[in-house]
Amino acid sequence: MGDRRGPAKAGRDVRDLLEPLLELHARVRERVVAATERQHVETLAAIDRDEPGDTIYAIDVVSEEIIAEFAETLAREHSFVLVAEGTPDTPGTLGTPHWVIIVDPIDGTRGLMYQKRSAWVLTGVAPNRGPETSLRDVVLAVQTEIPLVKQHLSDQLWALRGEGAQVRRFNRLTGESTPIQLQPSTAVTIEHGYASMARFFPGARDELSTIDEEVVFGALGPYASGKAHCFEDQYASTGGQLYELAAGHDRFIADLRPLMRPVLASRDLPPALTCHPYDICTALIAEESGVIVTDAKGRPLDVPLNVDAEVAWVGYANAAIRMQIEPLLQQSLRARGWIAR
Repeated sequence: MGDRRGPAKAGRDVRDLLEPLLELHARVRERVVAATERQHVETLAAIDRDEPGDTIYAIDVVSEEIIAEFAETLAREHSFVLVAEGTPDTPGTLGTPHWVIIVDPIDGTRGLMYQKRSAWVLTGVAPNRGPETSLRDVVLAVQTEIPLVKQHLSDQLWALRGEGAQVRRFNRLTGESTPIQLQPSTAVTIEHGYASMARFFPGARDELSTIDEEVVFGALGPYASGKAHCFEDQYASTGGQLYELAAGHDRFIADLRPLMRPVLASRDLPPALTCHPYDICTALIAEESGVIVTDAKGRPLDVPLNVDAEVAWVGYANAAIRMQIEPLLQQSLRARGWIAR
């Protein structure tokens, strides 16, 4: 499915939402970092509530409160529906909602609350087409790094469809922000680079590892004795994974967890936690940076902007990496009957 519209065709100017969203993200970053500085990790890791799609931890509540405040303020000037993890769909107050704003207040909660790795605030904005509104409708995306306490730099990225991605690096010590440039890898092979198959949780990790091995050995052949010809990085944050691709750190990432349902069922296990639309609502930024993002069948990724859909996605740093990996990946998936032959 192609892009349906750009910023100038969305009716009202989506640029009016850019600065408010950048400011919102900065507030979330500031408040969450402050919470992690003053509270013990076990307090932040306490479960606040369990929901069908995910578990909400105490640290999540900090950002949810800011999102609720933001929605109330924004509704005075804009008409929108807010779609967020842990929050009912919340319409703005000005008649028929003009926008759909989808937010993940903290993507990568677990890594952040244990101070292992940065998390991200994610937001996508699309003209409201009702239940048909999807990822391909997103015309503005903003993603902001929530750094570790010991980390003084954090990145903020945004993109308007068709206008490229913008990045600035924030210094917590000085309060200054500096424009920077990120570029996906230009390597033509995954050899000596990072190429990962997401397998964060138990249940079907062995199957995902087998697919990973089939793809890597199909692409590179056997490794030399005592050598490692590629690497992986299990970054448990979809926004973080997209950033790693856009920044040139990773060359290939696949998150195929939704395809594991038959495997889990055969093992008498329930469906596992997967990527949802709010996790990948900033795919536009990666795409505007030059990253190729597809579904498991190789089509442009498109999912409804809701909190329930399960998302399988694949990211390639460039067309050459895609040519090397995609045929092998799809061969492996077809052999298991997970995509049509």
